[in-house]
Amino acid sequence: MNESILKALMRLFAIVANVNKQGLNNNSRTIVANYLDRQLNKELVDEYLNLFDEYIEMHHRKTKSEDGQENKVKKQTSLNSVKVLLICNEINEALQQKEKILVLFRLLEFIKQGETITDKELDFIKTVADTFNVEEKEYNNIRSFVLENDTNLLSDPTKVLIINDQEILENLKPAHIDHDHFVAPKPKHLFRKGLQGHIYILFVESTHTFFFKYDGTDAAYLNGINIVPNQLYVLDNGSVIKSTKFGSVYYSDISNIFITARISSQVVFSATDIEFKFNGSTNGIQKFSFYEESGRLVGIMGGSGVGKSTLLSVFNGSLPLNGGSITINGFDLHKDKSKLEGVIGFVPQDDLLIEELSVFRNLYFNAKLCFSELTEMQIKKLVLRTLSDLDLDGIMHLTVGDPLNKFISGGQRKRLNIALELIREPSILIVDEPTSGLSSQDSDMVMSLLKEQTLKGRLVIVNIHQPSSDIFKMFDKLLVMDKGGHPVYYGNPADAVVYFKTQSGHVNADESECITCGNVNPEQILQILEAKVVNAFGKFTKSRKRTPEEWYELYKANIDSKFTPKETTNELPKNNFKVPNRLKQLKIFGLRNFLSKITNKQYLLINLLEAPILAVVLGYFTKYIAGTAANSNAYIFAENENIPAYLFMSVIVALFLGLTVSAEEIIRDRKILKREAFLNLSRMSYLNSKIVFLFALSAVQMLSYAIIGNWILGIHGMTLAYWAILFSTSAFANILGLNISSALNSVVTIYILIPFILVPQLSLSGVIVNFNRLHKSVTNPLYVPVIGDVMTSRWAYEALAVQQFKNNKYDRLFYQYDKEMSDASFKAIYLVPELESRIDMALNYINQKTSPEKVVSYLELVHNEISILNKQLPKIQCTQLDKINPKDFNNAIGEQVKYYLYDVKKYYNKLNQHANTLKDERFQKLSSKFGGEYDLVKLKEDYSNKRLAEIVLNKNEISKVKEYEKRIVRLKDPIYTYPINRTGRAHFYSPVKKIAWFYIDTFYYNIMFMWLTSILLYFMLLHDSLRKLIEFSERRRSK
Repeated sequence: MNESILKALMRLFAIVANVNKQGLNNNSRTIVANYLDRQLNKELVDEYLNLFDEYIEMHHRKTKSEDGQENKVKKQTSLNSVKVLLICNEINEALQQKEKILVLFRLLEFIKQGETITDKELDFIKTVADTFNVEEKEYNNIRSFVLENDTNLLSDPTKVLIINDQEILENLKPAHIDHDHFVAPKPKHLFRKGLQGHIYILFVESTHTFFFKYDGTDAAYLNGINIVPNQLYVLDNGSVIKSTKFGSVYYSDISNIFITARISSQVVFSATDIEFKFNGSTNGIQKFSFYEESGRLVGIMGGSGVGKSTLLSVFNGSLPLNGGSITINGFDLHKDKSKLEGVIGFVPQDDLLIEELSVFRNLYFNAKLCFSELTEMQIKKLVLRTLSDLDLDGIMHLTVGDPLNKFISGGQRKRLNIALELIREPSILIVDEPTSGLSSQDSDMVMSLLKEQTLKGRLVIVNIHQPSSDIFKMFDKLLVMDKGGHPVYYGNPADAVVYFKTQSGHVNADESECITCGNVNPEQILQILEAKVVNAFGKFTKSRKRTPEEWYELYKANIDSKFTPKETTNELPKNNFKVPNRLKQLKIFGLRNFLSKITNKQYLLINLLEAPILAVVLGYFTKYIAGTAANSNAYIFAENENIPAYLFMSVIVALFLGLTVSAEEIIRDRKILKREAFLNLSRMSYLNSKIVFLFALSAVQMLSYAIIGNWILGIHGMTLAYWAILFSTSAFANILGLNISSALNSVVTIYILIPFILVPQLSLSGVIVNFNRLHKSVTNPLYVPVIGDVMTSRWAYEALAVQQFKNNKYDRLFYQYDKEMSDASFKAIYLVPELESRIDMALNYINQKTSPEKVVSYLELVHNEISILNKQLPKIQCTQLDKINPKDFNNAIGEQVKYYLYDVKKYYNKLNQHANTLKDERFQKLSSKFGGEYDLVKLKEDYSNKRLAEIVLNKNEISKVKEYEKRIVRLKDPIYTYPINRTGRAHFYSPVKKIAWFYIDTFYYNIMFMWLTSILLYFMLLHDSLRKLIEFSERRRSK
């Protein structure tokens, strides 16, 4: 309290003080001294008492003058009335309402000390009450409580609690009865056996303040200080009235009586013999019982790692019980989950805010996900009211930011986290470490906020490590935990220090707080719990004087054994909590995600410019200029040897961007996801919102990349096809990145893993290392190896290469002719000579009667290939096919087979010539159409690339055939070779893929395959399969 306010109060006390001819009433001065003792140290008390005496002299000098000067007295009275108003207005601007009520009580005590109470004094007090904005009914209650000794005279007896040793309150008369049918309100009552006399407690509802007086004869103590009978006292948070003659009266008991009376539907949280153990461990929560009701603030206290947060997870239903049961108004927490939706609110220790959004939007989107039946206007009003209640309306448009880049304070962040739950209006609020990392001022503010929630009828359970004295006194109940999840105390906080001192044999065990300042030292509890044994050298050892198990046994004997389970079947409080359907959730999640991203300018700038910049870099450096005879700086697309490299790097860019943009999406929201799972929100809707945004971003990235890169390199007519392939690749990487983000626990680990994903994609794509040059155990000349089939880079690059070669504006004009010529030339030039060679070698071995195994091998191969030729050429049949075996084959049959092969060769040579003729005719027609042969050549230079053609035609491969599994495998011109496998497997650069009897163009098939793998990854993401697999393997390793 500042100096100017104290001076104003002294002046106010002086004006109202009872002064007569004999001077100041000593009792009035004592009241002032007692008030100052509560606010100041001894030295300042004397200083302000002297100031009070000076004001008495100033304001009442006329009163002490001769009786004959009545007019002067009246003038002085009027002047003092004006001064009262001025001083009260000054006090109004500086004191809280609770402090004003206390001043009003002290003023009433002043006038009570006199022999009689004058109308002038009452008028002064009434003026003060009006100026302090005290309601008429409340003022009358306060005045009657202080000035009268009969509680029946109170205007509202329901605001009074009478404590005595009567089990039923008797001899009460109503203050006013207007008619015969009026039911008079009665005071509340609390029974205390052995209490001689009464304790009268007045509840000032506007400030939730309790005042009491005691008229008994037995010695009683308030927080260790002797209570003077019939003197007025304030009952603060954590206070306790004790006596050797009657049971203790706790602040929490009194507060709960008045709060319960105002609650329409009470909530009872009952945990009976609950027990929890982690898998494969004895650690967890040891068996104990717990019972609490609405209107209480319960603290769970203990050192680090004792299981406080675990216990809260058990209380909110996140962790399953190994034994016992938890009920809320008789409904089982686990069996009746649907009925208990919205009843429990949980605020974890971790930040649950979306850093890029404003304070308002964080709360707004939370409300949208919790109240599907409220209109947009109702939700906005609810959000604004909640922000106002928590004093956050002044910062509602500020961005939340992260702890390192702060826009709001730590205390404001914590209040906003609490607001996320309070807006749902849960009946039970569970808060994990609400003061962690906060300053003492912010801690007090947050805990005061939670205490206010109990006044609204909520049960608030908080986990706190080491509270201050003021915070400790706020608790209505305290549960102390020790290592291993052992409960060691459960009861009133005021008795906690006494309990532990008593059990540990302290000499001053009855002292729970400092007699001088009234502070409690909660740290003393932990010090006693963890006290170490001292060795013979006077040094502390690592052994505790009393183990957690020993404290737990004491708890069971002294506290838990006296626990009586209470059940209730009260109806659950109604709430508006109802989650939207999945589609609506998708829209809300999507909008929230979109706004959080566009707010982050750096994120937008990097992700929108990254692809175009990479396209410029790759396009510029891979633009090889071969020149012409006429112009050495002329760029010719056909001569650019780097086009295959550009295609491959485009695939890597798509994979890289897709992975990096999605790698942090889920891991950064993991804490928020945990809460949203607690609210039973749809994981599918959340993931779909992420996927839609990432797909949209990847689509924009790949479109900008394809447009710019293709423009620089002169790739015409392929932008849409390139975009489709690269977008499909990036979309696959998006889903893969989300899986990794969901499965791993560290951002660093994720970015370390990305190279492990990209390196196989590079090396096993078929570009860096030829599939036919891989280890013998995995290669297969008929198909791409399985290891290649699982590489998205293979499907993407193959689609790009095949599409660029096969469907460019020039080559697509002649592709069919070139394919027929390639097929015919292969069989005439390579296949037939190979078969003739095998026949000659077989006959040679037969004639020499050596190497029968080679004979078998050669003839089997010839038989297999001729069987296929018979099917392909119905008009040219080998009649000796059945005799191509080691038993029947001889020189005569060999010659007949060779004649057959000669006919086959002749046929394919003619087919080759025919296709060549058709191609020439087509070329001539197109030359005429394009205006001449030069323009057609120019078309070829602009659209067809020589280096790419060399790769897809396998021109650098010396061997054009390879024997594999008694077959001749074609290595020549893979781009013209159709696969024979009916399950979609094919060789690299195959123009089509075969499913059953249908051929699908490689461009479409590869894109479909990439989307198929993306869908598979999507379902893995939905079920969090990768994370579960990692956790399973970790459990196996730990066994």
